[in-house]
Amino acid sequence: MSEPENDQDPAPASELSSGELWESERIVSDAIGRLMVLWGFKRNMGRVWTLLYLSNEPLTAFVLRERLQLSAGAISMTLSELARWGVVHKVWRQGDRHDYYEAESSLWKMISRVLRERELSEVDHTIEALEDALASLSRRSGADANRRQTQRLRIEQLLELARLGRSMLDALINHARMDASWLPRFRFGRSER
Repeated sequence: MSEPENDQDPAPASELSSGELWESERIVSDAIGRLMVLWGFKRNMGRVWTLLYLSNEPLTAFVLRERLQLSAGAISMTLSELARWGVVHKVWRQGDRHDYYEAESSLWKMISRVLRERELSEVDHTIEALEDALASLSRRSGADANRRQTQRLRIEQLLELARLGRSMLDALINHARMDASWLPRFRFGRSER
């Protein structure tokens, strides 16, 4: 992907008067920006994506920069990151040398990609680590059988939860729905009485 256009390039005449950030855009972009931070992304990724998502037409990096009051470098890096995640696409306009951008409009496509590439990978690593810990415990002998037994039971509970989480993510990603009817049956470490 080529870099967004040079910040010194003049904006198309139709965009010179469109630098105003509407209050609705500010409110939503700030809210999505905060949410993105909670999910481990950069705030500006949420803000830029939101402006593109709320726009009725593709926007240039110049317009994004003007509306969000960000530097050309910040816009360029943010657009590149968003493009890597597949949530922003470059759009070509015949007869115009500027790069235009639009947001992925399918929210589910965007969310499922993040779940698949990030959360699912972390859950898989956790399952692997818990299985390794159980194998390590089975090789351990000697004193403190109570400690070993407590750890085995609790690691097995964590492993059960991780596997359930994996199956929930699989169902959510592959079928866009999730059945949580099993949840009340899961003990979450409570002793059965």
